[in-house]
Amino acid sequence: MRVLIVGAGIGGLTTALSLHAAGVEALVVDAAQRLRPLGVGINLLPHAVRELDELGLGDELAETGIPTAETVHFDRYGGRIWAEPRGRALGYRWPQYSIHRGELQMILLEAVFARLGESAVRTGTVFEGFEQDGERVRARLYDRASGTADTVTADVLVGADGLHSAVRAQLNPGEKAPLWNGIRMWRGITEGEPFLTGRTLAIAGSNAASKMVVYPISRQAERRGRALLNWVAEVRIADDRLEHPADWNRKGRLEDVLPHFADWKFDWLDVPAMLSGSDEILEYPMVDRDPLDRWTSGRVTLLGDAAHPMYPIGSNGGSQAVLDARVLAHELARAPEPAEGLLAYERERRETVNAIVLACRDMPADRILQAVSERAPHGFDFIEDVLTPSELETISGAYRKTSFDDVETLNTRPSYSVSG
Repeated sequence: MRVLIVGAGIGGLTTALSLHAAGVEALVVDAAQRLRPLGVGINLLPHAVRELDELGLGDELAETGIPTAETVHFDRYGGRIWAEPRGRALGYRWPQYSIHRGELQMILLEAVFARLGESAVRTGTVFEGFEQDGERVRARLYDRASGTADTVTADVLVGADGLHSAVRAQLNPGEKAPLWNGIRMWRGITEGEPFLTGRTLAIAGSNAASKMVVYPISRQAERRGRALLNWVAEVRIADDRLEHPADWNRKGRLEDVLPHFADWKFDWLDVPAMLSGSDEILEYPMVDRDPLDRWTSGRVTLLGDAAHPMYPIGSNGGSQAVLDARVLAHELARAPEPAEGLLAYERERRETVNAIVLACRDMPADRILQAVSERAPHGFDFIEDVLTPSELETISGAYRKTSFDDVETLNTRPSYSVSG
C-alpha cells in the first residue's frame, strides 16, 4: 500500500511516521518551498503525548517542551478565580506539554527523514486535484521550482492540508469560507521571568471583551532560569470586519493589540511589557468550519484541521490531529482493503471530534468568566463572594467535556501501534 499525504504539518508528518511504523509506504507533499519552525506555542494533551511517545519521540518532547503543571483562570486584574492540575497531576500516565509549534514540527520532520528518508517529503509541491477509481487515486501535483506538473498514483490520498484544504474543497465543492466568531487574536513569544509555578497555563479576562492566555514553552529557557512565554490576546471588537482570509502567519502590529491591555499589570505578570517584548506578533481571526457529515470518499479522506478546524480552546487542535494520524494508520494496516480502513478510521474519529468542535463554540467556562467581569467589574478579594461553588465547578466540567473526561480510558486502552 502507498499513501500520499498532502500537508507536512503536525498531522501529516505524524501520519507518515505512523504508517511507516505499520509497514505502509508514505509520501508527504507540501506547498511550502522549505519547512521552517514557524508559528508560536501550542499545547499537547496527554492523549497526543502518548501517541508521540509510542512513536519513539518521548525524549525529544521532554527535552523541548514544558510539562504543564496547572491551568489557572484570573480576572482582568489578576485575581485568581479557579485552578486545576494538568497532565500527570490530573491522573494521566503522560504529561501535557506546552511547546513551540515549529519546534514540534521539526522534531516530526527529522524523524521522518531519519526513518523514511528525505525523499519521503516533497516541498514546493502544490496539490491541484485528484481522480480516483476503485483501485487507485491519481493526484495532480505542481512543482513550484521547475514549473512542471505531474501525476502521482497512490492507493490512498490523505488531505492534511489545514484550514484551507484543497482536498476538502474537492470533496465538498461550494463549501463556504471559514466561520468567524468575531474574536480577533494576536499571538507572540517573549522571553521573561518565570511566573507562578513556572509551568502554569494562565488565562485572564473574558473573551466577551479582552482575554489573555500565557504559558511557557521552552525547556531550554527554563534551564537558564528564564521562561519563553507564549501569549495569545483575544479581543472582541464592536463592528469589527474580517478583511483578510485566516492565515496563521499573517503579521500583526503591537499598536493594534497593546491598547486593549495597557493597564493589565498583575503582581505575577506585567502584560504590557510582555507584549512589547515580542520580536514578532501574528494576527489571526478565531475561525472554524461547520462539522462535516463525512470525511471519506472512496480512497480519499481528511485529517486534522482539514477535517475539523476548531477554535483554539482546550488544547485540542494539534492534539486531535495526532490522534487522527494514529487511528488512520491503525485502521489502514488492519483493514482487508484501503477503503474499508478509511471508513473505520472515520467511524472511530469523526463524531468524537465533531462534538469537540461544537463544544469549543460554546464553552460554559467563558460564560462564567464573563459573569465574574459583570459582577465584580473592579476586581474582588474572594472569588466565593462572586461565584457559587456550582458555578466554579462549571469550569471544570467544561474542560472535562472537551479534553479531560477519560483519564482511566486513556491510561488503560490498547495501543494504536501496529507492527509492520
